[in-house]
Amino acid sequence: MSSTIPEGQDDTPSGAVPPPPAPAYGAPQGAYPPPPVYGAPQPGYPQPAYAVGPPLSDSDQRLWSVLSHIGGVFVSFLVPLVIWLVFKGRGALVEQQSKEALNFQITLAIAYAVGFVLIIIGIGLLIIAAAWICSIIFAIMAAVATSRGEFYRYPLTIRFIH
Repeated sequence: MSSTIPEGQDDTPSGAVPPPPAPAYGAPQGAYPPPPVYGAPQPGYPQPAYAVGPPLSDSDQRLWSVLSHIGGVFVSFLVPLVIWLVFKGRGALVEQQSKEALNFQITLAIAYAVGFVLIIIGIGLLIIAAAWICSIIFAIMAAVATSRGEFYRYPLTIRFIH
């Protein structure tokens, strides 16, 4: 004796919870956790790569601050930019000093561009040489100050990033 259920009705008694839907083809039942809440870390899963890391120690902040100042001499604004983006929100000293170094390197890039344009007149080489010498001297002064944990502010710098 087989009973048929009319279409549109289910065979669960009233008040009972129907069973969950069957998993997708090939997926074992109960193998996947429920969908995550947006932005919340899930246990058992690695943290996303874009999460802010733990705060830096004082010595690490001083190290990365020195590297942002000295690195700008060799690779222009790329080193302070990368350090600022990677360590933003992980320490006040490294964040402020990498922004300061980035502003100084952008200002130097403008000075180099003006010097290259003015090579035609003849004073361009003087401007380029002066900017290069200032880059080395001020970067050393900034590296020494930040290695002691002090905030350093470059003179003659346009503050693009606050």
